[in-house]
Amino acid sequence: MRRADRLFRITQELDTERYVTAQTLAALLEVSQRTIYRDIDDLSASGVPVEAVTGTGYRLCQGFRLPPLMFEDEELTALLLGMRMVQSWSDRGHAAAASRALRKVKAVLPERLKPLLDREALLVPDFHVPDQVREHVASLRKAITEQRKVRIAYRREDGVPSERVLWPLGLFYWGRKWTLGAWCELRGSFRHFRLDRIDALDMRGARYVSTSGRTLHDFLVGADADN
Repeated sequence: MRRADRLFRITQELDTERYVTAQTLAALLEVSQRTIYRDIDDLSASGVPVEAVTGTGYRLCQGFRLPPLMFEDEELTALLLGMRMVQSWSDRGHAAAASRALRKVKAVLPERLKPLLDREALLVPDFHVPDQVREHVASLRKAITEQRKVRIAYRREDGVPSERVLWPLGLFYWGRKWTLGAWCELRGSFRHFRLDRIDALDMRGARYVSTSGRTLHDFLVGADADN
């Protein structure tokens, strides 16, 4: 890592309310603590207001903020990859938002970094997520945000139809399929549902109150215990 990049990384790590020790910075940047001490001194000498507390660590003085959108090459590449995933695999609203965000990023990037946004080496194939599934993703995202119950007409794996009233908690993408993690009122327990098997989705349900034992955290804990 170039020294200039390292100094910028240090200022990023110090841009927080908590103090960061020289030992932590040294481990993160794979340099010695002596190098960190020297870098901190150089940053202070150049006008960056670093607050140091003996035995506690360093942080930037309150009120000082770094200029936005100063990316390293790898950070920008990761951002680009994530945006392309959203464009290919999520609903239309998210895809449009990702496109707008990329345009905003490109508008303020230094010239040397703009070609990275046009790289074709990082491809995210469109797995042809059906339009109905994309619509379900958009609707269920809204239901999760609003904590609103939904009623679905669902086809089980064996083809048997059923109707469920769900408390939608989280959406999961598994590479080719979207699933919904939810509390099922019919079963009185957590269930997951493939979105491509939802034939109809009614968003007009009442709001539900987040209840201990029925939250997304509880769902994930239970999933971990089952594995």
